[in-house]
Amino acid sequence: MEIRSLAPGGFAANTYLVCEGEDAVLIDCSASVSAVREALGSKTLHAVLLTHGHFDHMLTADAVREAFHVPLYLHEEDADYPTDGEKNAYAIFFGMDRAYGAASHTLHHGDTLTFGALSLTVSHVPGHTRGCVTFRAGDALFTGDTLFAAGVGRTDLYGGDTDKLLRSLKSLSALPRSLRIYPGHGEDATLGAALDRITSYM
Repeated sequence: MEIRSLAPGGFAANTYLVCEGEDAVLIDCSASVSAVREALGSKTLHAVLLTHGHFDHMLTADAVREAFHVPLYLHEEDADYPTDGEKNAYAIFFGMDRAYGAASHTLHHGDTLTFGALSLTVSHVPGHTRGCVTFRAGDALFTGDTLFAAGVGRTDLYGGDTDKLLRSLKSLSALPRSLRIYPGHGEDATLGAALDRITSYM
């Protein structure tokens, strides 16, 4: 498996191109269409997968979907975020509404997504939003804004819940510490190192 970071995208949000052979998906989507096309090369892009429904993680999703004719996946609890500027937080930061295209498919805890040779497992980790998820592919764990290399996501926006975030972090602590996390912002790290840096939350 190959992971290409197309960071930084808008608002320093990470976009990951995850490839297995000639098959690829994007996890979160703030990179330009041209950056995606250059990184993709001759590979086939199958889908855009969102870790959650905040605007900075789907800034370019509509343009990418149109350019590559691919579906968008988002957890069912965040399904109404793209079309609501209050929920996706655009209105909070900029004082105006901003809607994005609705998800093509909704995700659920325990789903396995298969795109050609590429397979990812979905885990629901609410707290930063109601519908935050992680995607696990082999030894890689895409954590969105639930867990960073040296911190956790905020819980003061719509749908945020500190108690739920704490429970989600505890669920991550049950996974192998050797997993490599690829967060929504900042650098990657091992899961163990990231968890050790947030002991005050645990």
